[in-house]
Amino acid sequence: MARKKRRNRPQKEGDESAQGAGEKRKRTSQDVEELETAAPPRGIGGSYSSSRERTPAFPSDGRYRNKQRCLVLCSRGVTARYRHLLEDLRTLIPHHKKESKLDPGNGGRGGTGGGLGRAVNDVADVRGCNSVLFLECRKRRDCYLWVGRTAGRGAGAVTAADTNEDSTNPLAGGAVGPSVKFHLTNVHTMDELRLTGNCMKGSRPVLSFDSAFAERDDLRLIKSLFVDVFGTPRGHPKSKPFVDRVMAFYWADGKIWVRNYQILRAAPEDALEAHIAKKAHADGDTRTTSLVEIGPRFVLDPVRIFRGSFGGQTLYMNDEFVSPNEVRAQEQAVKGNVFEERLRQKKRKKTRKAEMEERMPDDPLAGVFS
Repeated sequence: MARKKRRNRPQKEGDESAQGAGEKRKRTSQDVEELETAAPPRGIGGSYSSSRERTPAFPSDGRYRNKQRCLVLCSRGVTARYRHLLEDLRTLIPHHKKESKLDPGNGGRGGTGGGLGRAVNDVADVRGCNSVLFLECRKRRDCYLWVGRTAGRGAGAVTAADTNEDSTNPLAGGAVGPSVKFHLTNVHTMDELRLTGNCMKGSRPVLSFDSAFAERDDLRLIKSLFVDVFGTPRGHPKSKPFVDRVMAFYWADGKIWVRNYQILRAAPEDALEAHIAKKAHADGDTRTTSLVEIGPRFVLDPVRIFRGSFGGQTLYMNDEFVSPNEVRAQEQAVKGNVFEERLRQKKRKKTRKAEMEERMPDDPLAGVFS
């Protein structure tokens, strides 16, 4: 079948189609006025959204600017429970950088300027991370969680040239700090709890803090570190632009209780619930909002706050904290006291028996059948 030949329309003067394929027409002032007076785009449901709804509170240009990177790693010798907790934390932190386990070595003690703290800072510097979440396990039973800021390259490192000060400045080069050492207890992972909550992987959380975090100086510093570590940066490539979970931090009994919840929007099951929900909401929304726990859950007992990263001047020390070694020593002492008391009871029983034999008179019939 023969194709019809396409006739070329004669070009006229002032015709826009007469321009070349690579040329663009310049925008005039009349075109700008037409765009400004045009109707706003349609929103959900076909209704027109107002200019106030179209303008966000924090307008974004679509670029990833808050380049927070958190190094998440642990020391060698951690148990299975703490290893699973670390994997759960990596799931909750999309902007994390994974690293293999560190060997404490002979003299590696974090917080005392040892080799372990320097190794973590060096790894963070190489990976370009400006915050660290480090899990240190001792004697395969005591677990300590370190949270702090470092001077990772490419992540806003502070150098002596930037501060125009001498090398004595704690923020010049090296480790920026501060860092906090917690004693980790009451750990329950996601797989262990088997809770019904669920959320999208990589979604941004709402960080909820207790009122005590605004009253105490040490808790305000800890809050700023938690925001850097657990707060997902806006526009991160591995994050999702949704907010469907809440990460809560509560201060009770001198410790920080951490919980992770899902924001659940449920529709009413019957007409009565829909009527009650419609009366409760001014906008007429009948859906109810509730929180369902996802996990993991754990408790953090603050031990000490250092000025630098994994060491330096002590800014805060928890006087009420008792080392697990001291607790075990007291338990062993109690057990030792029990054994000593048992020996003393045997000795008293033997002495009492001998005294009773001396007080009893001689039996005249004792030698009858002998």
